[in-house]
Amino acid sequence: MISELPGHVGATVSLKGWLYHWRKGGKIWFLVLRDGTGYLQAVVSKADVPEAVWEAATGATQESTLEVTGLVKADPRSPGGVELGVTDVKILDLCHDWPITPKEHGVDFLMSQRHLWLRSSRQVAVLKVRSEVESAIHDFFYTRDYTRLDSPILTPAACEGTSSLFETQYTEDEKAYLSQSGQLYLEPAAAALGKVYCFGPTFRAEKSKTRRHLREFWMVEPEVAFLEIDGLMDLAEEFVKELTARVLDRRKEDLKRLERDVAKLDPVASKPFPRISYREAVEILQKKGFPVKFGDDLGGDEETALTEGFDTPVMVTRYPSSIKAFYMQPDPQNPDVALCLDMLAPEGYGEIIGGSQRIHDHDLLLSRIQQHNLPLEAFQWYLDVRKYGTFPHSGFGMGLERFVAWMCGVPHLRECIPYPRMLYRIYP
Repeated sequence: MISELPGHVGATVSLKGWLYHWRKGGKIWFLVLRDGTGYLQAVVSKADVPEAVWEAATGATQESTLEVTGLVKADPRSPGGVELGVTDVKILDLCHDWPITPKEHGVDFLMSQRHLWLRSSRQVAVLKVRSEVESAIHDFFYTRDYTRLDSPILTPAACEGTSSLFETQYTEDEKAYLSQSGQLYLEPAAAALGKVYCFGPTFRAEKSKTRRHLREFWMVEPEVAFLEIDGLMDLAEEFVKELTARVLDRRKEDLKRLERDVAKLDPVASKPFPRISYREAVEILQKKGFPVKFGDDLGGDEETALTEGFDTPVMVTRYPSSIKAFYMQPDPQNPDVALCLDMLAPEGYGEIIGGSQRIHDHDLLLSRIQQHNLPLEAFQWYLDVRKYGTFPHSGFGMGLERFVAWMCGVPHLRECIPYPRMLYRIYP
């Protein structure tokens, strides 16, 4: 593999991969090969190879499949610090009419060619960062004795309202819905295992075309028994700090390829995150000229304005209960607001985490279900958690693609998932 070549300087090796691009310099041909682990400059000199090898090297087209043999040489100017002095080139498959050329392509064209666009260095870098974040998430919870629990994707009812559900026929007489969140199923598991988390695909049928929305996305959700709101904020901050530090440490080359200004990420791993109440947020926004009043939900523009001047995420807490989900615990000091948090990323990336302390009183939860006109029979099992040994507990959800977009400095979530599902787009 190309990534292993720095340990083989002076050795003759054979590699298989794809021709990413090339440049010519008279009787010397520079091939850049990729194999998924890295990029390698392979130098072919006409004077040093048989004519058949020269013809293969100069006849190869972009994205042709090649097998290249040569001597590994140290070269600090080249990607990975090495280059290959080529002795042989074999074309395993000659690529014809590669559709993604160096010219400027529109977004619609590139999204329709997503299965091929994935090969570009920018998309590879984003997906490498995504993979690193996924591994870091599992390591974070594993080292803290959390148990992973896989919540169901097919559910009988909504977690947070019915307006954005994907409906499917489950049996002849029964409908089911694609999960919006694994949270409700984590809460009973927290009573069994104490500290749990799920990580998987979630679905929202919102008719939204903003850069912050996908119809299918991945979400990680921890749930912790006996954890209350202040501890939840500490957990969310620790989580984001550790993930950011991991990306900065292990994905330097990918961030460099993305031209990400890592100086904007450095403070995240070391500085405390500001915490403000929703009421304070409204006052800040009013001073900035936003026509927002207490009880209004905060949109993307408001979230961006709140993080201006901060180089770390900002946590906004205690939103009005009226605009939050039915299961959120009211503040004992002020029941009109919920013990909840939204973590807003800087640089305009908006909400990356949303969480709350959950209602653990049976009768209060029952009344909230009724107030929201939710089907009681579908939530009886959820009420049972409060009926048999109730306990305070808290959790949050983080959208993977939103976090990856922020780490990479990518403006739209569509580049942060291999095959995005958006309004009016399900191909490829």
